[in-house]
Amino acid sequence: MYEQPLIQAGLSKEQASVYEALLKLGPSPARKIAQNSPYKRSLVYKILDELIAAGLATKKDEVGKVSVFEPAHPLKLKEFAEKKTEAARQAQTALDSVLSGLVSDFNLVSGKPGVKFYEGLEGIQKILADSLTAATEIYSYIDNEAVNKHYPKINEEYVGKRNQKQIHKKMLTIDSAYIRVRAKKIDRQTTEIRVIPEGAAFSTVMYIYDNKVSYLSLDKGAVIGILIEHPQIAKMHKELFGALWQTAKPLFPLAPALLSSAATI
Repeated sequence: MYEQPLIQAGLSKEQASVYEALLKLGPSPARKIAQNSPYKRSLVYKILDELIAAGLATKKDEVGKVSVFEPAHPLKLKEFAEKKTEAARQAQTALDSVLSGLVSDFNLVSGKPGVKFYEGLEGIQKILADSLTAATEIYSYIDNEAVNKHYPKINEEYVGKRNQKQIHKKMLTIDSAYIRVRAKKIDRQTTEIRVIPEGAAFSTVMYIYDNKVSYLSLDKGAVIGILIEHPQIAKMHKELFGALWQTAKPLFPLAPALLSSAATI
């Protein structure tokens, strides 16, 4: 009668059957409970232990007497269901935190591109942190003004770390009065800038390094980061970047000495 609702509340089929038997019998020994359920006494003992652990049954032991089991008040089922719901929510949160990594690992071993997707400021920081592991030069497309408008502190910290690691970067950005002023403060030992015609706008960042390509949106309403790890995809973007780099206009040549200052990404 109650088995299906009890299962939906989070009990197993066996637990629901034994709990219902307890409700109908009242305080009873395991032998009697087994007689009123489809399970052997050894299994009934195991199920009763599970119900006791869940707070849905109690056991009364008296010296010289057989142990007696009785059901907890049915309102305990509500508490049990709420705990199950909360545990499921926490499990979902935990899974979400590692799902992109699991998918990436699966894709890599199956020969598919490794793709990680991030949201929010934490996503931006993860994408930037990964680029700081670059073993090769970083190629980048950047809307400098958008970067420093929305994320100046994150950008300043990132640039400082990149300069410390001496990771060289070629940067393609939009030609504007803003970048011409900003570029004068850039560390020219680690950063080389070329510009594309003013009027273009992309409000995003793209990095190409090692076997990876990453993207960052700069729209505060939809902050996302995407990291793709795949040799052929990275190779294609490097070649496309190289072709555009040859036609882009240099702002400054590389300087021999390190210039210390906060710069754009």
